[in-house]
Amino acid sequence: MIKSGRITAALLASAAFTLPTTAFGQDTEVSSGAVEDIVVTAQRREERLQDVPVSVTALSGDTLKSQRIINASDLASVTPNLQSVSTVGSSTPIFALRGISMSDYSLNQASPVATYFDEVYKGNFALLGVSLFDLERVEVLRGPQGTLYGKNTTGGAVNLIAERPGFEPEASLSAGYGNFNRYEANGALQMPLNDTLAARLAFTYANANGYLRNLSAGQGDLGAVDEYGMRLSFLFQPSDSAEFILRLSTSLQNSANYGIIAEPGPDGVGAGVYATFRAIDPKLNPRTDDFRTGLNRRELTSDFTPQRRNRTYAAALTSKFDLSDSLSVISVSSYDHGTLLNEEDTDGSALAALSILYEGRASQVTQDVRLVSGGDGPMAFTLGGFFGSERVFNATNLRVYQDVDFNLDGALDFQDCLTAGPPAGCQTQNSFNQNRTSWAIYTDGRYDLGGGFALRAGARFSHDTGRQYDIISQMIGSDDVVLANLIPGDANNVDATTSQKFSKSNVSGKIGLDYSFDHNLLYLSYSRGYRASSFAAQAFFTPDELTVARPETVDSIEGGFKLDLLDRRLRVNGALFHYSYRDQQFIDVNPDGTQRLLNLPRSRILGGEIELTARPIQALTVNAGLGWLDSQIQEGIVQGVSVSGNQLPNAPRVSLSYGADWTIKESDWGKLSLNVNGSLVGAQYFDTQNNPELRQNSYNTIGARLGVRSTNDQFGIALWGKNLTDEYYFTSRVAVTSFGFNYNHVGAPRTYGVTIDAKF
Repeated sequence: MIKSGRITAALLASAAFTLPTTAFGQDTEVSSGAVEDIVVTAQRREERLQDVPVSVTALSGDTLKSQRIINASDLASVTPNLQSVSTVGSSTPIFALRGISMSDYSLNQASPVATYFDEVYKGNFALLGVSLFDLERVEVLRGPQGTLYGKNTTGGAVNLIAERPGFEPEASLSAGYGNFNRYEANGALQMPLNDTLAARLAFTYANANGYLRNLSAGQGDLGAVDEYGMRLSFLFQPSDSAEFILRLSTSLQNSANYGIIAEPGPDGVGAGVYATFRAIDPKLNPRTDDFRTGLNRRELTSDFTPQRRNRTYAAALTSKFDLSDSLSVISVSSYDHGTLLNEEDTDGSALAALSILYEGRASQVTQDVRLVSGGDGPMAFTLGGFFGSERVFNATNLRVYQDVDFNLDGALDFQDCLTAGPPAGCQTQNSFNQNRTSWAIYTDGRYDLGGGFALRAGARFSHDTGRQYDIISQMIGSDDVVLANLIPGDANNVDATTSQKFSKSNVSGKIGLDYSFDHNLLYLSYSRGYRASSFAAQAFFTPDELTVARPETVDSIEGGFKLDLLDRRLRVNGALFHYSYRDQQFIDVNPDGTQRLLNLPRSRILGGEIELTARPIQALTVNAGLGWLDSQIQEGIVQGVSVSGNQLPNAPRVSLSYGADWTIKESDWGKLSLNVNGSLVGAQYFDTQNNPELRQNSYNTIGARLGVRSTNDQFGIALWGKNLTDEYYFTSRVAVTSFGFNYNHVGAPRTYGVTIDAKF
């Protein structure tokens, strides 16, 4: 930690430079045949991404379309060292960046890799919704963040930046059809309302059948899509020195949920329970354990069709006031509300061995205000403050062996729970409310030392408080009769509750030196990242499962380069880093079913990225990105066993993305173009124990898009495909040994379709 005696020096010298705030991307004019730049502009200051001394992958809106990146989890396929774990579904990704991840997928947690939408921090899963439409670009920033705006994070940030409303009238509409009976549509309409006010309305809609075939009679296929999103944006410019952008949005996902491919152990799904009771009385207990006999790898026999419903509402106001040519005030105010009902057939079979219902509601208010300098002088700085308040309700219901007559009385009711449970024969339901508040003051600066050298400095003071209250867990019969209070464990009052809280402060920051020459950049930095404490959400059976994880920190040393070579026909960006990772928050799941949110004391991560873009001829652009990780847990106990020396979860040693854009033919009738892209992910583990049964081997996915556009760029048609080789891979795996199976989420199979679009 930064000691108190060093705070003054840290305020002057600790550094972080991310992308400028209120940044709107645009393509710069470049000479014919050169690799195009992406420029971010803020406070009348323009900087190429090549001039930003941090490891960042920037994806333009055109790239998102050509590679068909339609949900946040797709970003992992085009970003080195970014992984997406889909334990709560692909629509709610849990990001891992450079090996920094979280193992607790509860709906009350905040990821160490922050997601922002137009600088608004989205802290809870229920608030994410449908967001990847009508985007100008996406930026993935690696490494600790927090000295420039928003929330402090240890892993990095994913910034989603919407198209900016403007005064030029324009409209666009696209529609498509694909396999699995997928229908989709996207559109935007922009117009001036008067000389100072303009509006932009954008929408997206998609509906598709599930890609996991459910063979149970009367039940639907799983992994379906039924969603829409809408965003209304207003731009108000009352004068040359003032600007306001108001964004209002809503989205709804309401479809058959993801399916679970349960990989049976030697005793099958049910771990021998069904076979045992069938032997006792086959009339009362006719079922036996499930071995997925006769099923292919994307088939299951779920006894019900679980549903997913996520509704979001959001409002954000970005205000900018220019106090002079070189000084501005920026304010970002937001309100978000979301509800998420996420039900899963956890055993993926016709049995009622295990199913879970997750329910979450979240409301969030944030305010970020900062004073930003620009201009041509040697000094530039940001001084700001952040406030965020979040209210969450979380409930989880574990339903275990709801179809076994444990007491052999011919009825399935609370008596079975009293005979066998908990959890067998019972519903075990917990719920709680949670309030978390965070405020911070931060500073960031850059000073030109001359001769191409610059010092970048910034620091942040954060204070986080949290209160988890109305905590309760009850043992309930299959017929909904409440039988006992498990947490807090009151023998006389089944409705008794308890609470816990935390309050922590932290100083973090970054110091860096960079050197610019001939439009190239070298940089070196040290930074510290901080993630606030977290409450356990998976406490079901005993009061000692209620834990508060300590804050986690990352000390990072990073060096990198950004080079434009061969008359700017070749761009090579790279970085090497060393992380000292302390007190990583993780869930410790014991064989008896109890779970505790704890900390891994120490880990270290070595790694790097290199990204290349080349334009050998004007009609062809090729790109590749390589990520490398070497992670190791240095100290930690999980399930009573040391995990020292193990690899961190969600940290494959190698990740590779590659692609090419080729203009095949261009003539009077229009342009024919081809995009080919691919992603290779190296072998990885999904748990700290490095269980070989849960190891995901390396896999490769390939996509392509063949499109035709009219000469005036008004009309287009494209054929597209993703995972063309139909690669089978897991996106999340958990050993559920007490129920006799491994719990698996699988990636989407081969998909393909056609899209037509028009611009006006």
